[in-house]
Amino acid sequence: MTATDNSGQIFRDSAADLGHSAKWWTARTFIYAMLALWAFISLFPIYWTITTSFKMAPDVMQGRLVPWVDFTPKWLGWKSLGLSPETIGQGNTVRDEFLRRFANSVVISVTSSVLAVALGSLAAYGLSRFSYKFLWMRNADISFFFLSQLILPPVVLALPMLVLYKQLDLLDTRVGLIALYTLSVLPIVVWIMRDQFAGIPTELEEAAMVDGQSVWGAFLTIVLPIALPGMVAALILSLVLTWNEYFFAALLTSTYANTLPVMVASQTGSQGISWWSMAALSFAAILPLVVIGIFLERFIIKGMAAGAVK
Repeated sequence: MTATDNSGQIFRDSAADLGHSAKWWTARTFIYAMLALWAFISLFPIYWTITTSFKMAPDVMQGRLVPWVDFTPKWLGWKSLGLSPETIGQGNTVRDEFLRRFANSVVISVTSSVLAVALGSLAAYGLSRFSYKFLWMRNADISFFFLSQLILPPVVLALPMLVLYKQLDLLDTRVGLIALYTLSVLPIVVWIMRDQFAGIPTELEEAAMVDGQSVWGAFLTIVLPIALPGMVAALILSLVLTWNEYFFAALLTSTYANTLPVMVASQTGSQGISWWSMAALSFAAILPLVVIGIFLERFIIKGMAAGAVK
């Protein structure tokens, strides 16, 4: 091969490398642009809620978006809740009501989510490890029965639950909402955890039982730590669903067990909607879930990815 041929080959190789590099950068740029667009779409409602809590009525009605550019931020929304700098140290009935409902939401959502994960994990473990027969139903039918409970619209249960809770004296109680919320999210937990346990090899439990562990011992020491990310993901999903539930909270409570979603919806009146107060209250309501999601992100990712590769 002559020197001219070598030079031509080197030039063609360089051109091919440049072409591959250009395609790689184009693909990466497109991917990151789409991710940035999706992040903007996902986070814009939160940004809108935060900025609205600092707007005056004309700013809200005219759709002004950028603080200190389109409008001057004011503490109007937070002042109405008694959470502004000038009112935080003073007595305020609205703030006391907010804190009481916040405590109700925390107690009800956390308790019902923990109960649902505990009961759902046990049910899911049984469905993934043992064979059951109930009438014509096998494991797959039982699992689908759990899922089918989500098909029923909540409004269908309104009158039966109202009558039942009145007879049991559970109206306007935390215990009543905890029981109802536990049952409502239990099917989701069963389905999530069934897939988690199915992705764990049974040989690990068999080896533990050969070493002297009981079935419960193998479950607690071997299976449970491996399935922990999935349980955390199920717990967070249950927290989100129970924290945001409005229909039954508004139907079955009136004074003592009201939760934050009911208080947010109450910001409407004869004078219209108090958008700034609703925005401040909404942001204060979603902030705990945002913090939980940030700190437990790694568990959420592990929970979603668990069982994908066996």
